[in-house]
Amino acid sequence: MAERKRGCLGCSFPILIIIAIVTLAIVVIGFLAGPLGEKMIGDVGLPSWLNVPAPDPHLPAPVLFHVFGLPITNTIIAGWITVVFLVVISYVITRRMKIVPGRLQAAFEFLLGWVFDLCKSVAGEENGRRFFPVIVTIFLFVLFNAWLSLIPGFGSILFGHHELLRGANTDINTPLAIALVSFAFVEYYGLKTLGVKYLRKFVNVGVFFGSVGKVFKGKAKEGLSGLFSGFVDVFVGALETLSELIRIVSFTFRLFGNMTAGEILLLIAAFLVPWVLALPFYGLELLIGFVQAFIFSGLTLVFVTMAVTSHAAESH
Repeated sequence: MAERKRGCLGCSFPILIIIAIVTLAIVVIGFLAGPLGEKMIGDVGLPSWLNVPAPDPHLPAPVLFHVFGLPITNTIIAGWITVVFLVVISYVITRRMKIVPGRLQAAFEFLLGWVFDLCKSVAGEENGRRFFPVIVTIFLFVLFNAWLSLIPGFGSILFGHHELLRGANTDINTPLAIALVSFAFVEYYGLKTLGVKYLRKFVNVGVFFGSVGKVFKGKAKEGLSGLFSGFVDVFVGALETLSELIRIVSFTFRLFGNMTAGEILLLIAAFLVPWVLALPFYGLELLIGFVQAFIFSGLTLVFVTMAVTSHAAESH
């Protein structure tokens, strides 16, 4: 028997025509149901359930309830869900490891292997292995915080008058908390590796006070010449301290700004043309979530590598 001819993507042409008609119908209905179509064509009497409520974003996350006096917001719950998801998926994958991995195990191994190779390429073999657990944790937490919030219906469940779930990255407290973890991680390994010498890049007053002592001992010419270089050391130390603190602010607002802007964009697109216009932006948000996770974890890796090698590099 002659093999039946197939159309595009292995589907027969009648099926492709049906898919095209259904897609076109969804686009037309979505356009007519939204305010954009209503302004251009007018009300055509479509059911009200097709409409999407006008977006009303609020930057502060609402408090849903209290646990032992601690306020619990919808973003905290979303963050807990991310943690539970990562723990469960890790357990499921590692519970029955196979030499020939399945699709889920292969995908997870590829992701972790890619981050591990990145750590080794930036920090070297030994430091890469030391830094990998924290770097990959930051990467996965930021990534799945962003991706889980893109699941349809994620923000539609109500608890009282507020949404039960909201992307954790859109609450400035979550990016700030991750930024503080990154800061503590960098400073910890800097001190652990270099000891008290690590603090010299922040407080380097030896030359300055040594020059002041020479002035009082009558070595005015030698002391005054050293005062300038000593003052430069003090000024550079102050700049280093300021840069470390600014890094926290930069990390926080980069992640918060990008994730919040993406969520608002999706809400507006879904409101203007319900069920249709937001779809192209989902792919964009998937990419942005990955990029933000990569930037956050990648910069943390670079900064901790600089922290443990800065003095060695200065000696060359």
